[in-house]
Amino acid sequence: MSASVLVGTQWGDEGKGKVTDLISGDFDVVCRYAGGANAGHTVIANGKKLALHQVPSGVMYEGTYPVIGNGCIVDPEVLLSEIDMLAEQGISAENLKISGNAHIVMPYHKDLDGAHEKKLGKNLIGTTKRGVGPCYMDKMNRTGLRIQDMLDEKIFRQKLESALAYTNPILEKVYELPTYTVEQICETYLPYAERIRPYIVESSLFLNEQLESGKNILFEGAQATMLDIDHGTYPFVTSSNCTAGGAVTGSGVGPTNIDRVLGVAKAYLTRVGSGPFPTELFDEIGDKLGEVGHEYGVTTGRKRRCGWYDAVVVNYAARVNGLTDLAITKLDVLGCLDEIKVCVAYECDGVEYHTVPEHQSVFYHAKPVYETLPGWKCDISGVRNFYQLPREAKDYIDFLEQLAGVRVSIITVGPDREQTIDRYWH
Repeated sequence: MSASVLVGTQWGDEGKGKVTDLISGDFDVVCRYAGGANAGHTVIANGKKLALHQVPSGVMYEGTYPVIGNGCIVDPEVLLSEIDMLAEQGISAENLKISGNAHIVMPYHKDLDGAHEKKLGKNLIGTTKRGVGPCYMDKMNRTGLRIQDMLDEKIFRQKLESALAYTNPILEKVYELPTYTVEQICETYLPYAERIRPYIVESSLFLNEQLESGKNILFEGAQATMLDIDHGTYPFVTSSNCTAGGAVTGSGVGPTNIDRVLGVAKAYLTRVGSGPFPTELFDEIGDKLGEVGHEYGVTTGRKRRCGWYDAVVVNYAARVNGLTDLAITKLDVLGCLDEIKVCVAYECDGVEYHTVPEHQSVFYHAKPVYETLPGWKCDISGVRNFYQLPREAKDYIDFLEQLAGVRVSIITVGPDREQTIDRYWH
């Protein structure tokens, strides 16, 4: 038996979906442990790209159990639409397991999310407006509803009545939005409950039983280290713990069961939404990276901000997550550049920082300290062996490995599954 965690090391969109797809065949269970429908990941089915937000990537493998852990939140409408979409592609979700302790995204959560973002004006967070923040807020406030509550109509109605007594005045008085009734929500959500019922399990028990029977589990992270509620660039973060530690609390599997932590980093850097980004490029190079790398968000469709690889951020992620391995994605995109810069430190007020500063205000004033490396100016999308890469590309990977203090086990050189170099993972 073994358990591994896969996490993003930057601000998301590192290519975790592709890496999960690459290694999922090694695992009997793929469990998402945090986040909701705000995190999109792309999978390939019958030669077609499918964007999933709620269903774990493990659904693509026959015989694998995809699990939505207790640390996740579930939008029943999105979940069921994805199950139906997969069925249309001939992919069954019958092995899907959903924790009864996962919280439910309600319609008023989405209303509150959008209204609050609008109220922030130019200081907006950049939320996907999927109701994620308000749902997690209700969870911490102990006024949220969980998946298991949907299974008992009486309990669901009672808890919903209490939740609306708290939420409706905020909708009406603070945001001047329409309110909800118990009947209005039950009319939609109780039919969802009947469709979801067969998938609901005590997920911690299920996962631990799988380990005890010798099965392998992959914990699939959503978002990324720099979007973690505790370790990210607060307040421009998500509302859950998406670092490796979240795999423990978000699944009910103890930390001693985890033996590998694979961090995923893009060979350059992108960010969607607001927040600090020290290596952001505002010139033609940034535009070129966005164009060649097709940098648009899976969930929002928004154009991603592009910049140079930030080794300070990845080194920080290696420490916070306890990385054992690193996957570098989209190395092929850098083939369009004559030279490549890597941020090795920040400089602010005469002080040089080699790790993410505790006082995040430094992020807003930090100037990146760069090392410049030569580009390779050729197409590497057909390379499948590390030693076949151009010398400059090998030197670039070796440099990133040295800066992170973690071995680079996987390199991707294109969007397709086979466009991958497996150095040390297997």
